[in-house]
Amino acid sequence: MRMGRYNFARWPLALALLVASLSFLDCGAKQEKAQPAFVPTVPVTVAPVTQKTVPVEVQTIGAGEAYSTVSVKSQIEGQIEKALFTQGQYVKRGDLLFLIDRRPYEAELNQAEANLARDTAQEAYAKVQAERSQKLYQAGIVSKDQFDQFSSNADALAAAVRADKATVESAKVRLGYCSITAPIDGRTGALLVNVGNVIKADDAAMVVINQVRPIYVTYSIPEQYLGEIKRFMAAGKLMVEAFPPSDPARRARGVLTFVDNAVDSTTGTIKLKATFANSDLQFWPGEFLNVILRLSARPNATVVPSQAVQTGQSGEYVFVVKQDMTAEMRQVKTGETTGGDTVIERGLQSGESVVIDGQLRLAPGAKVEVKAPTENPAQPATGSAQ
Repeated sequence: MRMGRYNFARWPLALALLVASLSFLDCGAKQEKAQPAFVPTVPVTVAPVTQKTVPVEVQTIGAGEAYSTVSVKSQIEGQIEKALFTQGQYVKRGDLLFLIDRRPYEAELNQAEANLARDTAQEAYAKVQAERSQKLYQAGIVSKDQFDQFSSNADALAAAVRADKATVESAKVRLGYCSITAPIDGRTGALLVNVGNVIKADDAAMVVINQVRPIYVTYSIPEQYLGEIKRFMAAGKLMVEAFPPSDPARRARGVLTFVDNAVDSTTGTIKLKATFANSDLQFWPGEFLNVILRLSARPNATVVPSQAVQTGQSGEYVFVVKQDMTAEMRQVKTGETTGGDTVIERGLQSGESVVIDGQLRLAPGAKVEVKAPTENPAQPATGSAQ
C-alpha cells in the first residue's frame, strides 16, 4: 500500500519531462522546415526567336555525270604509230590523238589519182572523136551506127572519170582517218590500245573522252515534290547548289535542266539533272555530292538556331527563358531547316529567347544564368526540307 502511493506521486514529474521532450523535438523540426533548400543556377547560352525570309529547299545526294561521253574508235584498219596525248589530259576538239600507218592509204590514193588521170585523157580523146564523127555524119560520110558508137564511147569514159573522182575522194577520206582527232572538248581516260597494235575499223575503243565543262549533277527526289517543281519551273529557272560532303565550303550553283518523263515505281522518286559550268573542274563524273534544290522563298518565317531544338519522347521541344530567369520546356512543331536555322511552325513567338547551349543540365522551372556565346560556335550542317 505504501509503495502504490509512492509510484502515483511520481507520475506528474514523468509527464512534464515527456511534454518538454516533445516540444523540443517539434521546435527542431520546425526550424529544419524553415530553412529553404539550395537551388543551383544553370549557366546557358540563349538566342532570340526571329522572323526572316527562308528558302524552301530539298536536300538529297547526287553524283556528277559527264555532259557527254565519246568512245574514240578507228574508222579504218591499220597499225597505231603514235599516241599524241597523255592519259588524263584535257583536250580540245580537233586535237590530234592517234596516228595510224598512212602508207597503205597513200598508195591507194596514188592509184586512184593515176586511174583518174588515165581515164581523163581517154575521155578527152573520145570526146574529140565524137565531135568529129558528128560532123562526118552530118556530111553523110559515116553511118549513123558509127556516130552512135563514138558518142557512147565518149559518154562511157566521162562516167569513168566521174567514178575515178569519187574513188580519189574516198581514198583521201580514208587517208584522213589515219589521223584521229578529239571529237569534243574533254578529259581523256586511260589509253585502251597501246602503240604498235593493229586496230580494225569500228573495233574496241581506243580512249574515252568525258566532257566535264559543263557537267551534269544527277539526283533523285521523292515524287511528292514533282508538282511543286513543275509549278516553279513554269515561273522561271530553279537554282541548284552542290558540294562534296567532305567540303561544304566548295559550293557551286547550277540550274535544273532535266526532269525525267516517269517516276521510278520501285523507289517512288523521280530523276533530275542540273547543269553546272564547272569552269574550275571542281566536280568530277561519278563523284558523290550533296545537292540542294531551291524551290522558293518563305517570307516572315519564325526561326531559331537549329541547336535549340531537342527531341524527346513527346516530340521536339525547346527551352524558353522567361522574364523571371527560369526555364520553360515547350513543345514545338518544326518545318524546314536551312543555313543553320530551323523554321518553327507552332509553339514560339518572335522576340522570345531560347536556350542553344546548356540544355542537358536544365529541367522545367530551373533557374538560369545567361552567359555570352562562344567565339566560334559550331555551325550545324545544312538540313533538308521536311
